[in-house]
Amino acid sequence: MIGITESPEGVALALVQFIVQRAASSTDHRLCRVALSGGSTPRRLYEMLARPPWRDQVDWARIEVFWSDERCVPPDDPASNYRMAREALLEQVPIHPAHIHRILGELPPDEAAAAYERTLRKVFRGRAPRFDILLLGMGVDGHTASLFPGTPAIHETMRWVAATEAPTAPHARITLTPVALSHAVDAYVLVTGAEKADMVRTIFKGPRDPDRYPAQLLIDSAYWIMDEAAAARFREP
Repeated sequence: MIGITESPEGVALALVQFIVQRAASSTDHRLCRVALSGGSTPRRLYEMLARPPWRDQVDWARIEVFWSDERCVPPDDPASNYRMAREALLEQVPIHPAHIHRILGELPPDEAAAAYERTLRKVFRGRAPRFDILLLGMGVDGHTASLFPGTPAIHETMRWVAATEAPTAPHARITLTPVALSHAVDAYVLVTGAEKADMVRTIFKGPRDPDRYPAQLLIDSAYWIMDEAAAARFREP
């Protein structure tokens, strides 16, 4: 499914509404499990969700939080996806600290990946992680989570979490693999900005090549929410 809004704020608002609705209707288990993402558009979403009236429509005792990827930096580093979500959302709402499962980016990458996979296997009782809400973005190079073009993690078929490398600093990353991304109940890819318009067109109308364009892995399994600028070339014949 594809949704197009006028602005980045419209993308964030659409996702806030989806999250509130999904959190209220989740009946698969006692907790509603949400995997967060980094980036400017998710930050708008988190800040919006942390304020009335949306904050008051979520039963935060039922929310359990994870991350789709992380930079290999300490949790207080400005580059940390955990720090961004903590400041924009988690410190503003009454979520139980035991329900926050961050990726330990301060560890060596392979250790951090293994530790996060152990956490997921414990929480999901050995079954592939089935997040109620999975938030993702897409870079101008077509990456999603920290699945970058040409990296081995794109082809992972067994592990749920992998250490990987990004082309920009901080280079060392931890990411959910396609195995984990494919089992979400509701996955959302948020895309904003005119600089991504060419890649949006390539993802949907170009050759199928997830090794070059990892976000193509999500064409059929996720809801794509874009602003007008990002979707500008999507409507071209």
